[in-house]
Amino acid sequence: MPALSTLPTASELAQWGAPADLSARLAALLPATAQQAPAAWRRISMELLRPQYSFALHQRALALCYGDWDASVRGPAPAWIPDDSQVAGTNLASLGRGLDMAAIHAWSVAPDGSFWQAMLGCLGIVARVPASTALDLSDGAERARWFPGMRLNIVESCFVGRDPDDLVLVGESEQGRATRWTRRQLQGRVAAVAAALRARGIVPGDAVAIDMPMTPWSVAIYLGIVAVGAAVVSIADSFAPDQIRTRLTISKAKAIFTQDIIPRGGRKLPLYQRVLDADAPWAVVCAAGPDLQVELRPQDLSFEHFLAAAGAVHLDAPVVVHVADAEAVSNILFSSGTTGDPKAIPWTHLTPIKAAGDGFVHHDIRPQDIVAWPTNLGWMMGPWLIYASLLNGAAIALYEGDPSSAGFCRFVQDTGVTMLGVVPSLVRAWRARGAVDGLDWSTIRCFSSTGEASRVDDMLWLMSRAGYRPVIEYCGGTEIGGGYITGSLLQPQAPATFSTPAVGTDLVLIDDSGALAADEGELALLPPMLGSSNRLLKRDHHQVYFAGMPPGPEGQPLRRHGDRMARMPGGFYRAMGRVDDTMNLGGIKVSSAEIERACLAKGGAEELAAVAIPQPGGGPDALVLFVVPSHGSAATADELAHAFQGRIRAHLNPLFKVSAVHLRDALPRTASGKIMRRVLRGELLKSRPA
Repeated sequence: MPALSTLPTASELAQWGAPADLSARLAALLPATAQQAPAAWRRISMELLRPQYSFALHQRALALCYGDWDASVRGPAPAWIPDDSQVAGTNLASLGRGLDMAAIHAWSVAPDGSFWQAMLGCLGIVARVPASTALDLSDGAERARWFPGMRLNIVESCFVGRDPDDLVLVGESEQGRATRWTRRQLQGRVAAVAAALRARGIVPGDAVAIDMPMTPWSVAIYLGIVAVGAAVVSIADSFAPDQIRTRLTISKAKAIFTQDIIPRGGRKLPLYQRVLDADAPWAVVCAAGPDLQVELRPQDLSFEHFLAAAGAVHLDAPVVVHVADAEAVSNILFSSGTTGDPKAIPWTHLTPIKAAGDGFVHHDIRPQDIVAWPTNLGWMMGPWLIYASLLNGAAIALYEGDPSSAGFCRFVQDTGVTMLGVVPSLVRAWRARGAVDGLDWSTIRCFSSTGEASRVDDMLWLMSRAGYRPVIEYCGGTEIGGGYITGSLLQPQAPATFSTPAVGTDLVLIDDSGALAADEGELALLPPMLGSSNRLLKRDHHQVYFAGMPPGPEGQPLRRHGDRMARMPGGFYRAMGRVDDTMNLGGIKVSSAEIERACLAKGGAEELAAVAIPQPGGGPDALVLFVVPSHGSAATADELAHAFQGRIRAHLNPLFKVSAVHLRDALPRTASGKIMRRVLRGELLKSRPA
């Protein structure tokens, strides 16, 4: 933190839109010692600073307050510090186990499973047949069984025992179409979808895909599929046909729900056509507007005709659910590994309990809250949003449009959102476009950020727009059903850092030799963890996550995750990127093999290696391609970059951007012939400016 900052001058205050006496008031609150800085900053941020003041003033005030702060000893400077009343009002206070996050976390990983037994009550989980014990470790931690013998359908817990007249879904489209559903109305729509699925021959154990934007009806469709005992196959609406086909093939999906087009900023992006190009099974096609804008195949039907099969089901009808074993598959999601095909990860009826538990503990989602998180059912945060909201008694807020726009930011204000989730690149877009200027975000109690590395200034700016509400950094994975490291409202929060392992997960850092590391290393998780996967489709789960890992403390098995973390003073952690060949591009995980296969689809190179490196200031990783050109090729690096970008757009995902292409005579390989992408990544990191 700069120690040379001075009090703002009168001209600076005028330029920044602040009152002339603010410097004097700021001087009166500045701390005498570094130890007093957090308490002083709390008063300064809450009493003096306003969202309408220039962010430069907020930065100056923070620098002045923490001018004597030694981050190397104390850790990063916290920008949000809870007071006693805020701590006492959290969900965690209702557990009656004290208000120390370290103690609560220790309880959550205790081998008796009593924490998750308590969570069943907090979340209102309805079990038709309860389990006799919370955790069975008779086959070891790797093969732990949670709530053995329990039978339920997690959809029932979203409705039973809850006020049917509570608002549970509020939506708005770019075109101004508004939606407000009570729990009774959502339940009726879920019941209609479930009845129509049964009428079309879908039975428990079948797989049914969803490839459509996050809309009110897509939420009802998702829950309807789970209600009948089928498994949702999650496909992102940005995927190219090849990626859709791969996911349909792996999951053996019997049907797919999709949308005719995706309207965005006056454009009409084709979606149904991509599904057709993927040779999809019979499809149910929703209309983005009043009428369908595509011609359907003979085997496909409009959503209205599909619902007609529900017959006499009324929109106030209860949901008829298929009661299954707790370990039955409810959702198949995909996450890339280091080989070509994506990993197909089954979620069970227990996985949503982990997601909702994180929402209860770390995001403090409460009844009557309104939760917005721009996402998609193709990624884990889509199902996470559904369950973390509904199982905590909150409403879901959905905006059908560009989340980086001023329209979305105004929707947050007008809807009264209380918990707003972001991807850091969205925050940068809002800053650059002035999308939040003039808006009142005072209803927000908490932000959360996930998907890519955050930048300190971006997160501080975000906090300042809502009167300094905390940003809970949240890092996890599809295969663990939620987060493994995050923050809480019991602890001070420093921008772009984590303050605690997530409940139910424990972690260690290991160095390149496999020994435990104190400060930085590859992160490994310690099972058992409720919500984490215990099998994969068409892959060996043990080989992917456990084989080759060193023993953990006291010989415990360690679960591979692939992230690198740094442990900082003050109990904070910072993400340092991936350690394997899976990269994170704009919040989307993809393997090097998938990028390389798309780029080489039409030739142009003898060999190609794709690597990603974190950017110095944070944000999404930069995709760099190392290319050995085809013999006799005269193509320049820029020409190849343009060609490969087009292939990635057509065959993989238009959201992945090529940052640079480097031409090589040969690529480094191991003795067994494998490309050494870590060597290439290391060269890039060493060559960039310090």
